[in-house]
Amino acid sequence: MVMLAARQGRQLQRYSKTGSRLVVGCIPYKFNHGEELDKSVEVLVISSPKGNGLLFPKGGWETDETIKEAVSREAMEEAGVQGNIERKLGAWKYKSRTYDAYYEGIMFPLNVTEELGDWPEMQTRERKWVTVAEAKEGCQRPWMKEALERLEERLSNSTTRTTTPAT
Repeated sequence: MVMLAARQGRQLQRYSKTGSRLVVGCIPYKFNHGEELDKSVEVLVISSPKGNGLLFPKGGWETDETIKEAVSREAMEEAGVQGNIERKLGAWKYKSRTYDAYYEGIMFPLNVTEELGDWPEMQTRERKWVTVAEAKEGCQRPWMKEALERLEERLSNSTTRTTTPAT
Protein backbone atom coordinates (compact mmCIF):
# COMPACT_ATOMS: atom_id res chain seq x y z
CA MET A 1 0.00 0.00 0.00
CA VAL A 2 1.28 3.45 -0.90
CA MET A 3 1.17 5.85 2.03
CA LEU A 4 0.63 9.46 1.08
CA ALA A 5 2.29 12.14 3.15
CA ALA A 6 0.38 15.17 4.34
CA ARG A 7 1.23 18.38 2.50
CA GLN A 8 3.35 20.85 4.42
CA GLY A 9 4.10 24.53 3.98
CA ARG A 10 2.23 27.47 2.53
CA GLN A 11 4.00 28.05 -0.80
CA LEU A 12 0.84 27.22 -2.78
CA GLN A 13 -1.68 28.68 -0.34
CA ARG A 14 -4.67 30.60 -1.71
CA TYR A 15 -5.76 33.92 -0.20
CA SER A 16 -8.96 35.93 -0.55
CA LYS A 17 -9.07 39.40 -2.10
CA THR A 18 -8.89 40.85 1.42
CA GLY A 19 -5.78 38.80 2.28
CA SER A 20 -7.45 36.09 4.40
CA ARG A 21 -6.05 32.57 4.08
CA LEU A 22 -8.61 30.33 2.35
CA VAL A 23 -9.31 27.17 4.34
CA VAL A 24 -11.59 24.34 3.20
CA GLY A 25 -13.03 21.56 5.26
CA CYS A 26 -15.76 19.02 5.57
CA ILE A 27 -18.10 17.35 7.98
CA PRO A 28 -17.76 13.62 7.32
CA TYR A 29 -21.04 11.84 8.02
CA LYS A 30 -22.78 8.50 7.61
CA PHE A 31 -26.25 7.08 8.16
CA ASN A 32 -26.92 4.28 10.64
CA HIS A 33 -30.04 2.66 9.23
CA GLY A 34 -32.41 1.22 11.79
CA GLU A 35 -31.36 3.65 14.53
CA GLU A 36 -33.59 6.19 16.26
CA LEU A 37 -33.91 9.41 14.25
CA ASP A 38 -31.55 11.45 16.48
CA LYS A 39 -28.91 8.68 16.27
CA SER A 40 -29.38 7.81 12.59
CA VAL A 41 -26.63 10.22 11.50
CA GLU A 42 -23.11 10.15 12.87
CA VAL A 43 -20.33 12.61 12.12
CA LEU A 44 -16.62 11.96 12.26
CA VAL A 45 -14.67 14.29 14.52
CA ILE A 46 -10.91 14.46 14.85
CA SER A 47 -8.64 15.66 17.61
CA SER A 48 -6.47 18.69 17.21
CA PRO A 49 -2.75 17.90 17.22
CA LYS A 50 -2.55 20.40 20.10
CA GLY A 51 -5.37 18.68 21.99
CA ASN A 52 -7.77 21.65 21.80
CA GLY A 53 -11.07 19.77 21.55
CA LEU A 54 -12.88 18.14 18.67
CA LEU A 55 -13.00 19.49 15.16
CA PHE A 56 -13.65 18.57 11.56
CA PRO A 57 -10.99 18.07 8.89
CA LYS A 58 -9.87 21.37 7.39
CA GLY A 59 -6.81 22.97 5.89
CA GLY A 60 -5.44 25.32 3.28
CA TRP A 61 -6.82 25.39 -0.25
CA GLU A 62 -3.83 25.41 -2.57
CA THR A 63 -3.38 26.93 -6.01
CA ASP A 64 -2.74 23.61 -7.78
CA GLU A 65 -6.08 22.02 -6.83
CA THR A 66 -9.81 22.60 -7.16
CA ILE A 67 -11.81 23.28 -4.05
CA LYS A 68 -13.23 19.73 -4.05
CA GLU A 69 -9.74 18.25 -4.48
CA ALA A 70 -8.62 20.26 -1.44
CA VAL A 71 -11.60 19.04 0.62
CA SER A 72 -10.91 15.43 -0.36
CA ARG A 73 -7.21 15.81 0.47
CA GLU A 74 -7.89 17.26 3.90
CA ALA A 75 -10.43 14.53 4.72
CA MET A 76 -7.96 11.82 3.72
CA GLU A 77 -4.90 13.41 5.39
CA GLU A 78 -6.50 14.33 8.71
CA ALA A 79 -9.31 11.78 9.14
CA GLY A 80 -8.52 8.92 6.77
CA VAL A 81 -11.89 9.01 5.00
CA GLN A 82 -13.09 9.36 1.43
CA GLY A 83 -16.55 10.01 0.11
CA ASN A 84 -18.93 12.15 -1.88
CA ILE A 85 -18.59 15.90 -1.42
CA GLU A 86 -21.97 17.59 -1.39
CA ARG A 87 -23.22 21.16 -1.85
CA LYS A 88 -21.37 23.80 0.18
CA LEU A 89 -22.67 24.50 3.70
CA GLY A 90 -21.29 28.04 3.77
CA ALA A 91 -18.28 30.25 4.36
CA TRP A 92 -17.17 31.85 7.62
CA LYS A 93 -14.50 34.35 8.65
CA TYR A 94 -12.67 33.38 11.81
CA LYS A 95 -9.57 34.33 13.75
CA SER A 96 -6.72 31.84 13.87
CA ARG A 97 -6.02 30.39 17.31
CA THR A 98 -2.33 30.11 16.45
CA TYR A 99 -1.53 33.18 14.37
CA ASP A 100 -2.63 36.80 14.49
CA ALA A 101 -4.61 36.42 11.30
CA TYR A 102 -8.12 35.96 9.96
CA TYR A 103 -9.08 33.03 7.73
CA GLU A 104 -12.04 32.28 5.53
CA GLY A 105 -13.33 28.76 6.13
CA ILE A 106 -15.51 27.06 3.52
CA MET A 107 -17.27 23.88 4.69
CA PHE A 108 -18.85 20.99 2.79
CA PRO A 109 -20.65 17.80 3.83
CA LEU A 110 -18.76 14.60 2.99
CA ASN A 111 -20.95 11.49 2.75
CA VAL A 112 -18.34 8.89 3.74
CA THR A 113 -17.97 5.85 1.48
CA GLU A 114 -14.62 4.55 2.74
CA GLU A 115 -12.76 4.66 6.05
CA LEU A 116 -9.05 3.95 5.63
CA GLY A 117 -7.06 1.91 8.14
CA ASP A 118 -3.93 4.01 7.54
CA TRP A 119 -3.75 7.71 6.76
CA PRO A 120 -1.05 10.38 6.82
CA GLU A 121 -1.89 12.04 10.15
CA MET A 122 -2.97 8.97 12.11
CA GLN A 123 -0.01 9.36 14.50
CA THR A 124 -1.05 12.89 15.52
CA ARG A 125 -4.87 12.74 15.37
CA GLU A 126 -7.58 10.54 16.77
CA ARG A 127 -10.88 10.10 14.97
CA LYS A 128 -14.23 9.18 16.43
CA TRP A 129 -17.77 8.71 15.12
CA VAL A 130 -20.26 10.60 17.31
CA THR A 131 -23.88 11.68 17.17
CA VAL A 132 -24.63 15.20 15.96
CA ALA A 133 -25.58 16.16 19.54
CA GLU A 134 -22.23 14.92 20.86
CA ALA A 135 -20.37 16.81 18.13
CA LYS A 136 -22.24 20.03 18.97
CA GLU A 137 -21.38 19.64 22.62
CA GLY A 138 -17.68 18.99 21.97
CA CYS A 139 -17.10 21.49 19.17
CA GLN A 140 -15.33 24.60 20.48
CA ARG A 141 -15.31 26.56 17.25
CA PRO A 142 -18.59 28.48 16.70
CA TRP A 143 -18.23 28.56 12.91
CA MET A 144 -17.84 24.76 12.77
CA LYS A 145 -20.86 24.33 15.07
CA GLU A 146 -22.90 26.54 12.73
CA ALA A 147 -21.80 24.43 9.73
CA LEU A 148 -22.88 21.31 11.64
CA GLU A 149 -26.28 22.86 12.36
CA ARG A 150 -26.70 23.62 8.66
CA LEU A 151 -25.83 20.01 7.79
CA GLU A 152 -28.24 18.70 10.41
CA GLU A 153 -31.05 20.88 9.01
CA ARG A 154 -30.26 19.83 5.43
CA LEU A 155 -30.22 16.12 6.29
CA SER A 156 -33.37 16.45 8.38
CA ASN A 157 -35.19 18.13 5.50
CA SER A 158 -34.03 15.49 2.99
CA THR A 159 -34.98 12.63 5.36
CA THR A 160 -38.40 14.18 5.95
CA ARG A 161 -38.99 14.54 2.20
CA THR A 162 -37.99 10.94 1.50
CA THR A 163 -39.93 9.38 4.39
CA THR A 164 -43.12 11.48 4.29
CA PRO A 165 -45.79 9.86 2.10
CA ALA A 166 -47.20 11.98 -0.71
CA THR A 167 -50.79 13.11 -0.30
